[in-house]
Parts: sequence; structure tokens; C-alpha cells
Amino acid sequence: MALTGRTALLAALGSLPVGIWEPSWTGILAVNAPLAVACACDFALAAPVRRLRLTRSGDTSVRLGDTADVTLTITNPSRRPLRAHLRDAWPPSSWQPGTEFAASRHEVTVPAGERRRITTRLRPTRRGDRQTDRVTIRSYGPLRLFSRQGTHRIPWSVRVLPPFTSRKHLPSKLARLRELDGRTSVLTRGEGTEFDSLREYVPGDDTRSIDWRATARRTTVAVRTWRPERDRHILLVLDTGRTSAGRVGDAPRLDASMDAALLLAALASRAGDRVGLLAYDRRVRALVQGRSARDMLPLLVNAMASLEPELVETDARGLTATALRTAPRRSLIVLLTTLDTAPVEEGLLPVLPQLTQRHTVLVASVADPHIARMTAARGTIDAVYDAAAAAQAQSERLRTSENLRRHGVTIVDATPDELAPALADAYLALKAAGRL
Repeated sequence: MALTGRTALLAALGSLPVGIWEPSWTGILAVNAPLAVACACDFALAAPVRRLRLTRSGDTSVRLGDTADVTLTITNPSRRPLRAHLRDAWPPSSWQPGTEFAASRHEVTVPAGERRRITTRLRPTRRGDRQTDRVTIRSYGPLRLFSRQGTHRIPWSVRVLPPFTSRKHLPSKLARLRELDGRTSVLTRGEGTEFDSLREYVPGDDTRSIDWRATARRTTVAVRTWRPERDRHILLVLDTGRTSAGRVGDAPRLDASMDAALLLAALASRAGDRVGLLAYDRRVRALVQGRSARDMLPLLVNAMASLEPELVETDARGLTATALRTAPRRSLIVLLTTLDTAPVEEGLLPVLPQLTQRHTVLVASVADPHIARMTAARGTIDAVYDAAAAAQAQSERLRTSENLRRHGVTIVDATPDELAPALADAYLALKAAGRL
């Protein structure tokens, strides 16, 4: 088998006579001098790293769970070809665990005076902004005996957006909305205050909806139909305090709340309502308001991308005061928070009348499905104790919900997978009842 490159050189050097019985300086120099010359030549033929010109292009945003491609263009202005190993460093959360090494390292060859592009594919595991660190390049000579190494900082940022997994429910909720608006063949009469049209009376219609003047002009009984009011104001309030950091399944409660808020925002915007967002714990973390329906959803997604739970107790008084300033006219305030007894009774309940006397209030909370499974556990003493503890937790949660309902608050309490469609249904129910 023929030997080439570094293997052939080392084999040739190893065949030089060096003195079999005892080493001598002459023998050592006979071996090391050619090797040193080879290393020096290899180093001299390696393309310089500092003179390379690097630029970036590619994706600047990606939904959590999807992939983003960031392209690095390498221009070699020297007269020597570049043969290099390249590491494009990003934060560890930019890839799935165990894939960072293969995804961030590249083998690249750039002839003298030319340019090449390499692409790093990111698959982030967390929301927020991912900033590139540095590009490390190790340039080799033709024999790969010696190398040059250097780093370049080429700034780039990729914003990881919420996944919005509940968007799969949007078509069915929009179909229900069209029924409320009377735009389909299903004649569903809402209880809103905007007159829509007249139609013929059918058995089962409320007699109070009969239009007697129109009936007098016709040969049949006519009834009024109504459509839910438009241009209502909705303020989505995300509690980003310590209770939102609790994990339910594989994600914090805050992520499930954001997903539900996005579905409601998309639905309400299609219904002609105005949607705003307030994220608060002890200070305002995000605020979006006064935008058109076309721009609202992208702005909400972008504002939510960098939100993280804060390990502080939420200031209920500050949250209420900020919500009242943000929504000066009558609105639907959707508060996505916890239904744990202590935060509600000590924080929310004392200030709740300030909200309910001016606005319609809906509280949505993420329930832990593990609690429901624990209540059905039997068979061992530990399982029975677990079931008793889970039943007590559910009882306290139910009692807290009843306390809020007595103040006129609508409650949505559902697991992460069910919260978004349940919240959308509650909004449609309020709209159909004319409470918006």
C-alpha cells in the first residue's frame, strides 16, 4: 500500500540510519533536522488565520423546536489555500443535548483568493436570544504536521420564539366564531348588542326577539338576530412571578400560559377585538398595546420570546394598578396566574374589587395532571397517602376558585394541553353572552 503525506514522511525519517547500539548527536540531528525542516515548511504553507474575512447571514428567528440555519462566508485573501478545522461556538442550549460537537464543527477548504460558505444548523431547546460566541479556526499545512490557530468574533443573534403549539385549535375556534357572527349557514343567535339581520321565526326561538313591526309588514313572523360586538378591548396579563416557574411536565407553567394567550390573541384579533399584553411580577417585563390586528400576533410572539419566570413573589397591588392604567376603558382582563390558595387569598383577593368593578375579569390557571393521577392511586399505603394529599390539594384549589367566582370572576382551570382551547371557549362564551 502506497504511503502519502505525513505517513510517508514519517516512514522515510524512520528509515534513516541513527546508530543501532547507542545514540549519538549526529544521529539525533540526522533525524530531527529533516523533521524540523518539514514542520517549518508545513507551518509556512498553512494559510494565515488572522487575514481571513468572515461574514454571517441566515435566520434571525426560529420557533422553539424548529431549526435555524446560520451561514458563515469565509474569504481567503492570501496566496495559500486554507485547509482548516472550524468551530462555530454557540450557547449549549442552541442544540439538542449530545449534538453540539457534530453540529458546531466543520471541515473547510478554501483555495487562495476564493470564498466558501458553511452552514451551522441550530435547534434551540429554550426560548430567548441566542448569541454566537466566536469562530475558532485551525489552519493546517499540506502535511498537517503543524497548524496555525486563531479566533474571530462575528456577531449574530437568533431569537427563539414560543412554539405556539395550540394554533392547531384555531380553525375550529374560528368556525365557532363565524357561527356567532352569523356568517355561516348555521343560524346561531348571539346575545350581543349589535343588530345583525331579520329572519323567519322557527319553533324554539325566544319570543322576546320577535320584531313586531317587521312582522306586520310581512306574511310571516320575523325575529331579530344579533352578532357579538366588535372592537372590544382585551388585556392579557401574564404573571411572571415565582409560581410561573413551577414545571408541569417538561415546561414551566409560564410556557403553557403564553401558548394559551397566543391562541386567544389570534382568535380575538380575527373577531375584530383589540388585544394588549402585560407581563408583570414586581415590575413590567413586557407591554404591547395599541397595535393593529395584523401586527399584533407577531409582536406578542416577539415580546414573549425573552420572558422568563422571576423567583420573586408577584406584587398583586402593583399588577392591579398597572393593569388599570393600561386598560383605562372597560375591557376583558385575562389574568394568567396560579390558583394556589396563599397567593390568591393574600395577594389577589384584597385588590380584586378594583378590577371587577370596572372590567370583566377572567382568571386562567395551569393545573398539574399529575395531581389528578395521584387521586386515583391505590394498592399501597404510600399510594393511599398520595391520593389523600392530592385530594386535599384539589379541594383547596376548588375552594379558591369558588372564592373568585363569588367576586364575579370567570375561572378556567385546565392542564397544559387543554388550557389554550378551554380559554378560547371561555372567551367565545363571554362574547356570545354579550358580556364583552
